[in-house]
Amino acid sequence: MSKFSEIINQDKPVLVDFFAEWCGPCKTMSPILKEAKDALGNKVAIIKIDVDKNQSIASKYQVRGVPTLILYKQGKQVWRQSGVVQKNELVTLVNKFS
Repeated sequence: MSKFSEIINQDKPVLVDFFAEWCGPCKTMSPILKEAKDALGNKVAIIKIDVDKNQSIASKYQVRGVPTLILYKQGKQVWRQSGVVQKNELVTLVNKFS
């Protein structure tokens, strides 16, 4: 758990994608996240957390549906949404907090 805390406590925004292998919309999110990362470069860290393999983290952050995207800035949650989010929305969002 402390490793996760370290990751989300960076100075730059950290976008966490809570996903599951069996989830269709999660598969849709993968290329969108890659495009967002390509557009944003080093402005953001994007990490993926498999809720089936990391149930304690998913439970601690009350992730009940996948995909759930949470944006952290210096360890604080600044945005959260479940479901598929488009690349442009992600880019705009990260730029707002970076």
